[in-house]
Amino acid sequence: MGWNQNRVTELLKIDYPIFQAPMAGGATTVELVSQTSECGGLGNIGAGYMNPMDIANSIQEIRKATNRTFGINLFVPEEPDAFTEEKVKSAIAALSPYKNELEIAEDIILPQKDHLLFYEEQLEAVMKAMVPVCSFTFGIPHHSVIEKLKQEGTVVIGTATNVEEALLWEKSGADIVVAQGSEAGGHRGTFLNDDTTGLVGGLALIPQVVDAVQIPVIAAGGIMDARDIAAAFMLGAEGVQLGTAFLTAEESGIHLTYKDALLNTNGETSITKAFSGKMARGITNRYMREMADKEILPFPYQNDLTNAIRKRAASKENPDFMSLWAGQAVKLAEQKNVQQLMNEWIEGTGRLLD
Repeated sequence: MGWNQNRVTELLKIDYPIFQAPMAGGATTVELVSQTSECGGLGNIGAGYMNPMDIANSIQEIRKATNRTFGINLFVPEEPDAFTEEKVKSAIAALSPYKNELEIAEDIILPQKDHLLFYEEQLEAVMKAMVPVCSFTFGIPHHSVIEKLKQEGTVVIGTATNVEEALLWEKSGADIVVAQGSEAGGHRGTFLNDDTTGLVGGLALIPQVVDAVQIPVIAAGGIMDARDIAAAFMLGAEGVQLGTAFLTAEESGIHLTYKDALLNTNGETSITKAFSGKMARGITNRYMREMADKEILPFPYQNDLTNAIRKRAASKENPDFMSLWAGQAVKLAEQKNVQQLMNEWIEGTGRLLD
């Protein structure tokens, strides 16, 4: 049996257990998702911030582009830390210098948005579409949601950053768990205890999760090439999830300024809450440094507050104030198309493992 034939490929009906990470914020275009699936992997829609209509349209377009398995990812809303009106004023005041520097005319305000209702509407759109795979980050949905998805034939995947979270996902009925090492770019999926309990490197995390659960484990975090994929399998994973490696693909939907930063970085990344209120790893920039000791609201409220700044910075091609999410192995990023990347990873892994 080859390295690519296991429980994951059998369950998902894919050729290779290589997942394109479901990165929210526009990276996961129809082309990126469908091409990954067409190449035998699992393309994933990062739908965390997408409205229900866009979710439905994206699923429809992907189905037109491929008849292969694909997935979608949602953010499970958490009970946010309590914050006062004074904290809101303080958080807005901390952003004022950037508002002025970027010449943003409108005031920075906290929009009145029902995040729980938004999530429920997203879920409704996903369930109506009967997607092949649905993954969740930031928490575990209600058991009735998992049961309904599985009854519809949807494979449910959870995100864990420590053994305890992985065990909870297995108990909740997940079919597969993604073990997200601390090397990973973007938001940490931690949902239990203190944020720091989810800062475990992949080399330590993967074998511990593999030993603790019976369901298949997908390794994520810092995986960029065939060497990393082979190493993850040696640690007991039955699949890998790559994010940063796909961000610089030709089919990726990220802003060109962001893509340029990924391809020309010195490799320095750090974890910050300054953009969204939740720990996330990205290329260290001026905003992250200057906001390190400032008032920050919990997720997703800080994310709402900084939206105008991030958008304006992108329109001005100014990476100093953009959330340049990237994993610790970002220096290995290449500017190629999905087919080239997938071919390299499949052939390279085969040489190392078969």
